[in-house]
Amino acid sequence: MTRVLRLSILLASLAPLSGCLFRSHTVERRMSTAPLMRATRDELVAGLNANATLIQTLDATVDISPSVGGSKKGKVTDYTQIRGYILLRKPAMLRMIGLFPVLRNRAFDMVSDGQTFRLSIPPRNKFVIGRNDLIYPSQEGLSGLRPQHILDALLMRPVNAQNEIAILQSENEIVIDPKSKKEAIEPNYGLEILRNDPAPVGWVLSRKIYFNREDLRISRELLYDTAGNVITDTHYSGYVKYGIVDFPSLITIDRPQEEYSIVLSIVKMIFNQPLRDDQFVLVQPPGSQLVRLDVEPPPKLPAAAEPKPSKSATNSSPPAHEE
Repeated sequence: MTRVLRLSILLASLAPLSGCLFRSHTVERRMSTAPLMRATRDELVAGLNANATLIQTLDATVDISPSVGGSKKGKVTDYTQIRGYILLRKPAMLRMIGLFPVLRNRAFDMVSDGQTFRLSIPPRNKFVIGRNDLIYPSQEGLSGLRPQHILDALLMRPVNAQNEIAILQSENEIVIDPKSKKEAIEPNYGLEILRNDPAPVGWVLSRKIYFNREDLRISRELLYDTAGNVITDTHYSGYVKYGIVDFPSLITIDRPQEEYSIVLSIVKMIFNQPLRDDQFVLVQPPGSQLVRLDVEPPPKLPAAAEPKPSKSATNSSPPAHEE
C-alpha cells in the first residue's frame, strides 16, 4: 500500500470524528459604520495646538468617582461619588475641593502652583505639603494623587516644535460599546509625540494622543515616563460645546503605577473668567497635623475620599462654590 493511499484511508477514518475534535464559533466584534474623517499629521497638530490656546482659566463643578486597586492589590475598591470644584489658571495654578455627599462637609482641599502643593484633609485632621513630582513607592492609591495628574488631564498640552516631533499612525482600537457592552473596533489616528530631553536621556516617547476618526475629537491620551512605562491613561467622551471651546463631559484618569482611577463627570463648566490669586491660597487649619512629603518618606496617607463622611469634619474656609 502506497504512502499516499495510507494517508487517504487515515483521513477518511477521522472524518466522522471531526465534529467531536473541534468546534468553530464566530466572534462578534462590530466595526463602526460611520463615515470616517481624514486628516494629516500637520492638520492634527495644528488643531491640537489651536485648541490648547483657547483655555486660559477653567471653573468647573464636577462629580468625582475615585477607585483604588488593581493587579498589585488583587481587587478594586470603588469609593462613594462626591461633589467637587476645580479652579484652574494657566500656566499651572490649580485648586480642587471635594465635598462629602449629603452633609457637604469637606473631604479634601488641594492647591498647587505647578511646583508644590498643599492638601488639607479635615476628616483626618492632616495638612500635607509636598512637591508635585515626588511620589514615594509606599504611596499607592489616592495617597499618590498629585495636582499635576488632574492638570494634565484637563489641559492638553500643545506640541512644542522646539523639542518635540509628532508621528502619525492610522490604527484601530478595540473599545467596549457603551450601549451593547460588546467589543467594537473604533478607527482612530494615533499621534505619537517624541520629546528631546537634556543629555544623557535624549529622545523619548512622551505621550500618545488618539483621535476618533468619526469626528477627529481626542478620545484618549497616554503619558509615559522616560523608561517607556505608561504613567497616566486618560479617556475622554461626551463632548459639549461651551462657546468656542469643545470639551469632554466625562474624563477618566487611570494611574496604573499607583493603582488609582478618578472619573470626573462635568456638571457645570465656565471658561476664561478672571480668577484671583487668593482663590489659590490654602492656609493650614489650626491644630491640624503637618505632613511634609519633601522632607522624608511619610507613612501611607489615608485616602482623601472616604465612603462615609465624618460628622466631626470641619470647614476652615468656604469652597470656591457652595450648593
